[in-house]
Amino acid sequence: MRTAEAAQQAARSLRLSNPNPRVGCVITDPDDHVIGLGHTQQAGSPHAEVMALRDAQARGASVVGATAYVTLEPCSHHGRTPPCCDALIAAGIAKVVVATTDPNPLVAGRGLERLRAAGVDVKLLPPSSEVARACRELNIGFFSRMVRKTPWVRMKMASSLDGITALPNGVSQWITGEAARTDGHAWRARACAVLTGIGTVLEDDPMLDVRLVETPRQPHLVVVDSRLQTPPEARLFQPPAHGLPRQILIYTASQDRDRTAALQSLGATVVHMPGPAAGSGAKVDLAAMLLDLGRREVNELHVEAGHKLNGSFLREGLVDECLLYLAPQLLGQGGGVAHFGPLERLSDGVPLAFQSVDRVGDDLRIVARVRGRDAFLHT
Repeated sequence: MRTAEAAQQAARSLRLSNPNPRVGCVITDPDDHVIGLGHTQQAGSPHAEVMALRDAQARGASVVGATAYVTLEPCSHHGRTPPCCDALIAAGIAKVVVATTDPNPLVAGRGLERLRAAGVDVKLLPPSSEVARACRELNIGFFSRMVRKTPWVRMKMASSLDGITALPNGVSQWITGEAARTDGHAWRARACAVLTGIGTVLEDDPMLDVRLVETPRQPHLVVVDSRLQTPPEARLFQPPAHGLPRQILIYTASQDRDRTAALQSLGATVVHMPGPAAGSGAKVDLAAMLLDLGRREVNELHVEAGHKLNGSFLREGLVDECLLYLAPQLLGQGGGVAHFGPLERLSDGVPLAFQSVDRVGDDLRIVARVRGRDAFLHT
């Protein structure tokens, strides 16, 4: 089915198109021969439909009377680029097959209406079809931001088989093997932003950039730092790998102007977002932070933090999905993946549904989704 081929094209935008959705397009002539292929490029660059039209032109093929198979409803508004609907209509496309509608309120069915009004035959796949579901899953962060106004929060953890992330003396590198670490960087690369806490910054001094896989862009870095303790000499301020820039956002409850100025002089954006507690005990309002990140066009938020911040996210019900790497090793005592509770009943635990369990090198990779958090994909 050509929409499945379009979905394969969309997957090529996985690390590329943020914050725009990952979209693919296949154009066929009246005899069903493929004459154009395209996927959405970086923000501000052409979308999938325009790329497919250009591909057809480069092949010397006419698209008049052709059919375009698109994974997401063509946009009908002027954003960073002109409407894709207009490009398809102007090119003479006769039929458009769409896998799923666009949840963006600026589109949301208007693209289909615009095409039909211009005489284009439009077919929308049933929402329950396998291809439609796959196209929504590929854009789970974009759908989350458009429907819930917050990113899709994926919490990455790595531990021994008995759930230990670090020895009592703090040693944690490396519990998992090289293949798992490389795979973790691939998950970083698909996110709009990587988030960590000040504890991790002070203890590990990480870069938290994408180094182990090729990427056309670096995700933003978000630091939760309630008391504004981020050292100006921290490695996170060094240029990231691959020579690609990134934005650094530091969320704080502190109003220390000198520290704020010092961090901003290094290029960071300091966002004052305290919770309800007052004084020195104030913490960053994590729920409000997620709404702010949604306004900053963050689709997928990749959390790599310590057990305290992980526990806070889970305790406040802000986690959508867990990405857990398990090493074939038992370590006994040490730090855990998340600190929250204590719970009085087993039913009070965070209910998860396994999405996949795979071997990655010598380790296991488990993707488990918090039950009910993906309901917006099916409405």
